[in-house]
Amino acid sequence: MIWSSHRPPLSWLFLGAFLIAPGSVFSSGLETDVCVYGGTAAGVTTAIQSRRMGKTVVLLESGNHLGGMTSGGLGATDIGNKAAIGGLARDFYHRVAHHYAREDAWYFEPREDYFGNRATRTTLADLKSADATMWTFEPHVAEDILFAMLNEAKAPLFFQQRLASVSKDGSRITAIAMENGAVYRAKMFIDATYEGDLMARAGVSYTVGREANSKYAETINGIRAVTPKHQFSVPVSPFTIPGEPGSGLLPLIQPDPPGLAGESDLSVQAYNFRLCYTRKPANRLPHVAPPGYDPARFELLARYLEALVAAGRRPVLADFWHPIWLPNGKTDINNNGGFSTDYIGANFQYPEGDYATRTRIWTDHVAYTRGFIYFLATSPRVPAIIRQEMQTWGPARDEFVDTANWPHQLYVREARRMVSDCVMTEHHCRGKIKVEDPVGLAAYTMDSHNCRRIVLQGRAENEGDVQVGGFPPYPISYRSIIPKTGQASNLLVPVCLSATHIAYGSIRMEPVFMILGQSAATAAALAIDANLPLQKISYPSLRARLLADHQFLEWNGSGPTGTRAARTQLKGILLDDTEGQKTGTWVASQNSEWARIGDGYIHDDNSAKGESAIVFRPNLPVEGDYEIALVFPPHANRATNVPVHVSIVGLAGPTVSEKTFHIDQRRQESGGRGLLGRFHLPRGQGTSVTISNTGTHGYVVVDGVQFLSVPD
Repeated sequence: MIWSSHRPPLSWLFLGAFLIAPGSVFSSGLETDVCVYGGTAAGVTTAIQSRRMGKTVVLLESGNHLGGMTSGGLGATDIGNKAAIGGLARDFYHRVAHHYAREDAWYFEPREDYFGNRATRTTLADLKSADATMWTFEPHVAEDILFAMLNEAKAPLFFQQRLASVSKDGSRITAIAMENGAVYRAKMFIDATYEGDLMARAGVSYTVGREANSKYAETINGIRAVTPKHQFSVPVSPFTIPGEPGSGLLPLIQPDPPGLAGESDLSVQAYNFRLCYTRKPANRLPHVAPPGYDPARFELLARYLEALVAAGRRPVLADFWHPIWLPNGKTDINNNGGFSTDYIGANFQYPEGDYATRTRIWTDHVAYTRGFIYFLATSPRVPAIIRQEMQTWGPARDEFVDTANWPHQLYVREARRMVSDCVMTEHHCRGKIKVEDPVGLAAYTMDSHNCRRIVLQGRAENEGDVQVGGFPPYPISYRSIIPKTGQASNLLVPVCLSATHIAYGSIRMEPVFMILGQSAATAAALAIDANLPLQKISYPSLRARLLADHQFLEWNGSGPTGTRAARTQLKGILLDDTEGQKTGTWVASQNSEWARIGDGYIHDDNSAKGESAIVFRPNLPVEGDYEIALVFPPHANRATNVPVHVSIVGLAGPTVSEKTFHIDQRRQESGGRGLLGRFHLPRGQGTSVTISNTGTHGYVVVDGVQFLSVPD
């Protein structure tokens, strides 16, 4: 059975091609080879791979939806380098492409309009190709595809399964029981939750919070000395009466002392909801104040806006959230700036909380986010330009239809993390340590959202944001997804794996979780066949099967072993940022959901203005007309006036033709392609394009330059 609607009825559970009422769910026990707890996207790939390995399986989900964040609003896939994604994960994104190749998939905008505004300039033929992938999608489309994949594998799924207890015989888990009385027995168990509930109840070692830098000789873990990004850009008083500490703190500020840089604490990076909003009137719902809404709760935001205006900054809505366009006029809206959708410091009790505690925190996050949006849309203390633009937005009417058009998944960016015989650290991310037993690749920047909002030197200060990249994809150890020897011999943990806070910030991407879920299921099946604990299976056998299933385990500098790195689908002559001549300071990064030239891009770190430049000199094969475009990932924190200077020599004697253009790198509708215009260019290297950060405010970002031949 394949569900034609977004998901099956809430009052029933799905078991292959059968429906079973919740009250009749095997109180005496269901026995299977593999039991997967957690209906995340990782849980789905785990269940599918278990079936492909010839094992019986059951997939359990505590809620009422399938896919976790993949179907819960994170429709703009975070990964860093998409060439590192293989196996079932890549199959999912392949199916997304083929879905959007269908004419009936486009009902609020033409396909050509959507792709015409993006860097890829994707065509229908591109979407239909045998190796097509697409990395942006509507939430309900993701859930439909995951259901279809699970149905094809005939993998049973049960909703509303809240874990109550775990039974063990020595180090071996024998059964898990649910609050509704259902009992599941299996040879192997896999915890695919974001919280690590099964892992914790099984007595496996784990940690919560940020380790001290000294614990693993790291440099960017623990409390931050300074937090320059997603920060208040002008001073704002945190006190009830401005400037008077004795008057108390405003709401949304923690009374914690700042602490010492690099020391450990128990805070975790902020959670939020990835909002599927739209500006299409036919599909747009109005803003509604949350129950008990009090604008005084957002006094800090009001003061921040007023301080920006007083400083001559002219704030706009893009300073406070980051919309990424999805098909059919929808968005994946993420946090941006000093005050945004991240509910900083409100989640510390969530990782270890019981279901009642988590429900309270979840509900509080909904109220905060709805209140934040309603405040921006209605408060007279918000500049009119922001209020007016906010009124053009609203929740998409056709998404999250059974949860009041609100995402069914809270973005739990980090909760418990296992501590196993191999802890992934900053050194693995940077390539200074390379594991010998890889089960997948990670490819994202070491990234942490802010953890706390505190008082520092008499002003409100966000603390904890980290964004450090510039390294290629790196392997993840098999030992990091299995417990220490003696703790649990038949449990795998592909989501809450063994990693430090800062390394987990790089690994914690949905495609990587899918990869690790598939690898975990493969290991589980091999352990069953060999009748061995997971800690003693043959890694060469595991590696051989993973490679046979098109998983990528190593990176050769330009792509996964045995492949070539796929360049963006941009046409013409493409010069990557690595091919330009640089002066000044440029920082390498891979933190972007947009298609790119090469493996990443560079930025000026929003500093040393007037000192950084990069020059591109193409070797053009023939004289003729070319379009020249600067390629970059747009974002609300970019500069709006990036100078790009074009110099042309060699057309008519020694004449030099020169012109400077200015590119707005905030404009999402540009698709990350800043078109300079059409030029008649000479053959050879007589053309140069220079990008600098002179006179800019905001990040200057360079992915590369495109030279597209234009026929007469």
